[in-house]
Amino acid sequence: MNGVGFLSAIVIGLLAGWIAEKMSSRDDGLIMNLVIGLLGAVLGGFIASLFGIGYSGFFASLIVSVLGAMLLLFILGAIRRKA
Repeated sequence: MNGVGFLSAIVIGLLAGWIAEKMSSRDDGLIMNLVIGLLGAVLGGFIASLFGIGYSGFFASLIVSVLGAMLLLFILGAIRRKA
């Protein structure tokens, strides 16, 4: 997450996890939202860098994090359905 501090990264991760949870009609809880949001931020940032997409600031980081968290929830859902 470019252009944000440590505490802002945690807030962004929590918000991203919560938004992704609501968009996917899940109910995972606060801690899982934070974990999904932070991992989604890493995944979203990685994918953005692969495509050469630059971003910085709170809202841009939130958007990238939400997209990454949604992708992560999709992958986890696909794995759970197969198991």
